[in-house]
Amino acid sequence: MNKYTKNINRIEFVITNSCTGKCKHCSQGEHVSNEHIDTKLAVQAVHDICNDYKIDSLMTFGGEPLLYPETVFEIHSAAKECGIKYKELITNGYFSKKIDRIQQVAEMLAKSGTNIIKLSVDSFHQESIPLEIVMEFAKEILKTGVSIQTHPAWLISPNDNNRFNKKTKKILSEFNKIGIDQSDGNIIFASGNALKYFGEYFIDNKKIHNPYLEDKKDIKTISFSANGNVLNGNIYKNTITDIINSYEPK
Repeated sequence: MNKYTKNINRIEFVITNSCTGKCKHCSQGEHVSNEHIDTKLAVQAVHDICNDYKIDSLMTFGGEPLLYPETVFEIHSAAKECGIKYKELITNGYFSKKIDRIQQVAEMLAKSGTNIIKLSVDSFHQESIPLEIVMEFAKEILKTGVSIQTHPAWLISPNDNNRFNKKTKKILSEFNKIGIDQSDGNIIFASGNALKYFGEYFIDNKKIHNPYLEDKKDIKTISFSANGNVLNGNIYKNTITDIINSYEPK
């Protein structure tokens, strides 16, 4: 087994770089790409990885992953078949204005075995995403029994009393009223739009650590980009097994 990948225990997929939000805090920038992961190749990759590793958790996110809910469904269903315990989704909850489609997607997620949904709501998302639609999605998820919690982005820290955090706390209170608690969320780090629009908050060029960076010599998470890139390869060109076995840190 490759010494750099022997500790793999998690899989992540960026389903698409497209997004329904235009968030000024986004570390990914403007989300101009329309790429999305190939469903069949992603499902095959889940099975192949699980043949060789004990995977504890799988996550799908984006962009806005529920722009392609069928892809999320197939990936999470594959994870369920492979016995992966935690099947997580991060979504802003805004992928359709049609109530019947929102209900359909909520039921799909439950059927796929998704058991943790983190809902990105805060002052930044709600500048461009209608809260009432997101609330409708949250209520439909509650009906299915799938665990859902708000997952806010904080500027500086949750305890900092800046105007953005104040607004975020008001938004979170609306979800608390219907029985949805919040996760710890994440601290915005200086990258992409966040650096562009909120650079003055990162004083003395002190950047908050990017929590998504992986130790290149001890890979624990296999992270797929929307274009199929993973580690130093691409699943459109080679199997994930070959990519993992040939991986060397650069």
